[in-house]
Amino acid sequence: MSKIVILTGAGISAESGLGTFRDENGLWAQHRIEDVATPEGFARNPDLVHSFYNARRHQSSAAQPNAAHMALAQLQAQHPGEVVIVTQNVDGLHEKGGASNVWHMHGILDGALCAACSHRWHAAEDMHRGTLCPSCQMPAARPDIVWFGEMPYDMEQIYAQLAGADLFASIGTSSQVYPAAAFVHEAQAAGAHTVELNLEPSSMVSSFAETRFGPATVIVPRWVNEVIGQP
Repeated sequence: MSKIVILTGAGISAESGLGTFRDENGLWAQHRIEDVATPEGFARNPDLVHSFYNARRHQSSAAQPNAAHMALAQLQAQHPGEVVIVTQNVDGLHEKGGASNVWHMHGILDGALCAACSHRWHAAEDMHRGTLCPSCQMPAARPDIVWFGEMPYDMEQIYAQLAGADLFASIGTSSQVYPAAAFVHEAQAAGAHTVELNLEPSSMVSSFAETRFGPATVIVPRWVNEVIGQP
């Protein structure tokens, strides 16, 4: 397997204490997606949106990578070919766990974006309405997060990675959000072997040639050891 492309979703970070959309008691359960994860919601109530992402930023900064994150970093270090990680997550735990070559298709919590000039910079731990852009000085700062209704980042480059994949793995994602849900088909079209590693079957499970189910901290290290030839 000369080139491995891995897609990760919220399930890989759940065991680090970061909630998913479907957690009953998490941050997402306290808010409607339309209010905190859309451009329209930000326009209606920027204070609420900043407060929500400030809370997520605090939570993320305190979280530590788990065994699944570190296993993928090990795979990158020990696999003789290229290992690319494309993540739907905005938490930065892949990098904390030692990974590189990570594509954040939905942005990242520690980033800020100017809605006026599109300048990006490292976000303060707390952002507020009126935070000035360091480039154009407009009070138009927002979280550098791809919201519903917006185009994910780096899609042309990500599709190019999938087109060259020999092995595609989807880890910890429900496969309900496009375009990421269709990545398995892109990889299949390129002739890649496909595997889903998940707590439970995703909505796209029938599209994968191979499946593994269980906690990410158990099944991902086990899978990585098989790929790199360790017992």
